[in-house]
Amino acid sequence: MKFEDVKCKDVMIHICENLKEDLDSEKCRAIKEHIEHCTSCADYCTSVESTISWYREYDPGFTDDMHQNLLKKLNLE
Repeated sequence: MKFEDVKCKDVMIHICENLKEDLDSEKCRAIKEHIEHCTSCADYCTSVESTISWYREYDPGFTDDMHQNLLKKLNLE
């Protein structure tokens, strides 16, 4: 995938669906380059990073069992 072929929609789909992809892959490099030149996607990424950071600091008071069940439901185990 070349930088010229990457569209904003591709960036958002990739971020949401392929977080586990090799960061050195051609696709990841093309998306990173796109984000560096597209303010809309850069803003979107900043928003996602801020949301993730907030959730990492937020303590909902879940028991370990509740936390594990949530991770299973979200396929994040």
